[in-house]
Amino acid sequence: MTASEPVQDSPEGWVADHIQRYVATAGAEGHEWRPGVFTLLLTARGRRSGKLRRTALIYGRDGDDYLVVGSQGGAPQHPAWYLNLLVDPQARVQVGPEAFAVRARPATPEEKPRMWRTMTAIWPAYDQYQAQTEREIPVVVLERV
Repeated sequence: MTASEPVQDSPEGWVADHIQRYVATAGAEGHEWRPGVFTLLLTARGRRSGKLRRTALIYGRDGDDYLVVGSQGGAPQHPAWYLNLLVDPQARVQVGPEAFAVRARPATPEEKPRMWRTMTAIWPAYDQYQAQTEREIPVVVLERV
């Protein structure tokens, strides 16, 4: 990823608007999406297009690591950003005004229950999303590089 490489924002209208406000204000608008619910911007390379794609995700913390959930609202398929990270785990995040490189990995089976509890404490609807889909919703660990 280079600074001059173009980035395509989520095609979802409200998410694209959220991203643009977040970027334009260095996170002053959008980092705290709802009271006590914080978001980061994740930029990953598309597994088919090779283009950089950016989305906004609710995050939690586990020590120095950031946690995100591939819920897609309980849809039957994984979100594209998660599938992209499985192919190329090198990514960038912006958390508030700070941007940095990360390496993404799914939580291990041993880690996931604890991390899932961390994330459902932030966004309880994740439990509902899991109940409405047959796929196992992943927790993704973003480790600073």
